[in-house]
Amino acid sequence: MSATTYPFKENAYTLYSYALCPYAQRAVRAFNIAKVPYVVEEIDLKNKPDWYHLVNPQLKVPALRTPDGTILIESLVIAEFVADQFPEAGLLSTNATERAQLRLFIELFGTRVSPFIYKSLTSAEVEDQKKAEESLLAGIRAVNDELEIQWKRSSGKGGPFWYGDKFGFAEIALVSFVGLLAVPHHYRGVVVPETEEYAAFNKWKTAFSKHPGFTDVKPEDALLIENYKKFVAETKN
Repeated sequence: MSATTYPFKENAYTLYSYALCPYAQRAVRAFNIAKVPYVVEEIDLKNKPDWYHLVNPQLKVPALRTPDGTILIESLVIAEFVADQFPEAGLLSTNATERAQLRLFIELFGTRVSPFIYKSLTSAEVEDQKKAEESLLAGIRAVNDELEIQWKRSSGKGGPFWYGDKFGFAEIALVSFVGLLAVPHHYRGVVVPETEEYAAFNKWKTAFSKHPGFTDVKPEDALLIENYKKFVAETKN
């Protein structure tokens, strides 16, 4: 394969992905839940193929080549494209207010939870690790509160998923990162308590953890723990 061409399947969706990447898993889940056929080109992020810049100059995953040759990048962009391209799958509400509420939930998770999963690993000082854990748990409590609010809305239908009984766009966007909690649990002993202030979050996690939309894509915890080892700072006494 020369660096002037790249692999793709004609008249099909070609997804450039990496199995251990939580962002790439969003795109995979979107296609799986929508039941849309696609092919995967697995990209080794440690040894990217010399042609990959032709697909995504940023050299990140996921990227998508559509049947007409359009290239899309960024995980949420791709997932939303799938939702809009195949509305019969019902991944996203057609109601503007409900979509806005969902975007705010994803933004809340992305600013209050995800960064502190990584921060808990990269912090070397014990005090910084404690602060990262406290911030992570505070973020999870905020997610918990938002789930409680959503389940009282007509679109939430009492849970246990964002859209009631349907594994949808919220889960596609976020469950990979909830799965990553296994990593700070292993390296830093971080545990989400089984208490009332985390009850909705734990109910949500329990529900999606049994769903094929999660399990069919989720890497084994041992693989995640090994893959993220490079980010773990040695604790300074």
